[in-house]
This record gives sequence, C-alpha cells and structure tokens, in this order.
Amino acid sequence: MTTCSDTLTAPAPGTTAADAADVAPRILGLLLPYHRTTEPGPCEPGAHPEQLRQIRRFTDAGLPVLFTLPGFPCKSPNPAKVLGHLPDEGERLSLAFLDRLCARIGEIYAPGARMLICSDGHIFGDLIDVPDAHIDAYGDGLRALIRDEGLRHLETFDMRHVHGDADYDTKRALVTEAYAPSLDSLRALVRGDEETARLYRGITRFLVEDTAGFTGTRSALQRECRSRAYGVIARSRAWGDLIADCHPHSVRLSIHPQRPGAAKFGIRLLESADAWATPWHTAVLREAGGAARLVHRADAEKLGRLVLRDGRPSHFEAPR
Repeated sequence: MTTCSDTLTAPAPGTTAADAADVAPRILGLLLPYHRTTEPGPCEPGAHPEQLRQIRRFTDAGLPVLFTLPGFPCKSPNPAKVLGHLPDEGERLSLAFLDRLCARIGEIYAPGARMLICSDGHIFGDLIDVPDAHIDAYGDGLRALIRDEGLRHLETFDMRHVHGDADYDTKRALVTEAYAPSLDSLRALVRGDEETARLYRGITRFLVEDTAGFTGTRSALQRECRSRAYGVIARSRAWGDLIADCHPHSVRLSIHPQRPGAAKFGIRLLESADAWATPWHTAVLREAGGAARLVHRADAEKLGRLVLRDGRPSHFEAPR
C-alpha cells in the first residue's frame, strides 16, 4: 500500500484571502531565479498561473506549502561521470539549497514550507542498469544527509513506501500498470510535442553515456537506448502520477526543464551551464573562488584534486 495523506483544512485564524493573494506571488518569486527551463520567458509570477494556483491552496488555508520533487534517484553507473554510488557533495549542497529555499519562504509566510524528495530510482532502476541495493544505499545516504545536516524542512518518499513488503520487481510492475501511459501515446507525444521530444533526447543521451560493456555498434547502442528511453519516461510519469495521487494539492516541482506555464515548475539544484545537469550524473568541482560547479568526474579530475569527506570521495577542488 502507499503512504498517502494530503488534506487541506479551513483557513487558519488571522489568515485572509487578501493575505493569501499577496503572499503567493512572493513565494513563487523566491523560486523564479532557479527556474530550470529551456525556453526564455517572463521572469515574473504571473507567467506561472498553475504554480500560483497550487501555492494559493495552501496559503488560503494558512498551511505550510508542500512541494513534491521527483528526483534524486541514484548515481549514474558510469564511473567517468560520478564518484561512486553514494550521495556526495553534490547531493549535500543540493539538499541544503532546497532546505534554505523552504526556510526563506518561512520568513515571508509564517506557516512556512516543506519539501518531499520523491526518489524515483527504483521505478526505472532495471532500465538504467543500477541494482536495487545501490538505490537503497543511495536513499539511505540521502536520509542520513538530511538528518546530519539538520535539514528540517525536507522529507523523503520512495518505493519502500509503496505496496508494502512486495519485492521491487512486483512494485515496479504494479505502479507501471496502474499509471504509465501507453508506448503508442508516448511515441505520439514525442513526435508532436517539442518538450516531450527534448526530454526523450535527453534521456537517450544519458542512457548512451551510462551504458557500459555494450559489444555492438554505436548505431545499435543508439537504437537500444532509444527503446529504453521510452520505458524510462513512461515509468517516470507513472511515478509522478502516483505522487500526485498521494499529494494532490502539492506544488509540483521537476528536475527536468519545464516551459513557463507548465503544470510542473523546473528547478535548478546547483549552477550549471547544462540545463540537464544534476548531482547524480556529475561530480562537484569547487572553483578557485569557492563556487560549486557540476561537471563530469573525468573533467573534474583534470581541473582539481579529490577531496574526501568522512573518508569517502566527496568532490574536487581547483587550485587557488
């Protein structure tokens, strides 16, 4: 079974409709500098009516704003991109950023905000060739980071909260059967919707980069990864719809770029020139001035020295 509880109640004493109308754009305004998008658009709250509506559901009721963020699945299996299969400096910085964002909302809206990190690694782990044991270890590492860093605005949700004690293969099948779009409908979207086509190309690129030990030709690998990309997207959408069922009133965030006005709000986790870069496909390079940048491990090794944290590889640091 799933752990699903999301109810809204009457407005809290002292909260008025005028207050809610005023604070919702201010809350959204805190997110706008970090909007992850591939299309330029107005950097103003009014350009995102769906997010304003979602936020107002909470502010009208005087409740903490709940954000749901699918992501933080597991590390890439490609050792040229990442430092290992456990969270490192990239996740630590990203989670701290998300916690600070919620804290800043609390400074302008007394009930504050909380964020549910909905780790999606198990839903497509078999398609990206990452063992469930590694995905569990990564999820445990996220929870340890949240606890050890005192990130009190963050909580986690993953496949362990779904369908009781069933094994992961069974859970994947049940969630996919209940929520995933058909491949035919997904293929039609890829052909007719540029946003979906862009996502499909991005996922295909990741799969090609992350596939190790393939003995066929490059073109054969491309074909195989294009096929798997449809499965990854279908299952990701199934996971997103399950989260929406569990938390129908949440403000829906995404780690994928989203155009202005979309149902989800794409959000950056760290600065990167690549709109698709995430901590689980890269390593952190600390530049001479202290700024953190997401780059592939192989590139970071050329530019900096490896830094350990608690005896494990954490990130790279450029010479000062």
